[in-house]
Amino acid sequence: MVFKIAKVVVLPYNVQWKDDFEKIKSEIINAIGDLIIGVEHVGSTSVEGMSAKPCIDIDVIIKDYSAFDIIVSRLEMVGYIYEGNLGIEDREAFKYFNKPHLRTHHLYVCPQKSEELYRHITFRDFLRNNVDAVKKYSSVKETAARLFPHDIEKYMEYKSPCIEELYTLCGLDKKIFYCAARKISFSSVSQARQGFYLANKFYT
Repeated sequence: MVFKIAKVVVLPYNVQWKDDFEKIKSEIINAIGDLIIGVEHVGSTSVEGMSAKPCIDIDVIIKDYSAFDIIVSRLEMVGYIYEGNLGIEDREAFKYFNKPHLRTHHLYVCPQKSEELYRHITFRDFLRNNVDAVKKYSSVKETAARLFPHDIEKYMEYKSPCIEELYTLCGLDKKIFYCAARKISFSSVSQARQGFYLANKFYT
């Protein structure tokens, strides 16, 4: 089960992360494969060459919420407990118990029209096609982990300007996008930045 991070650890890219994702994906498909559209590996571990916290980020894509209660029930049967959206609309979070055979991971269920899903996929695909961006973001994360090994909030704060810059390059305007994604009316740039930070808090 994953909640707090005792120490922020950022590691060089590991090809094993691909296999780790496939193992988790297989378990999810076995439980709810008939109810979903797909399972996407997102976050930094999904980008070749990217340094990352060794935690797999996963988005399960559903058509809509019509079968969501059944999905929650079936996932619970295999050890996943629904936590709600944790303040981010259309990104349903699940924690888990007793999965020592799997890599530490974050599991989210998103409807196919989810703004949050769009953000994850767009950012992932941008990084997969931009080696220089991967090098820059990796360096920033490695530095943040060295500076704040025991403070995840400071770690996130340090790397947020880099994420904002990369989001702009791939068309994800931080203020407008998060106002739409979270249905919150931000009256200032500082409030928009706070929404941006919350949306990225647990992203690798």
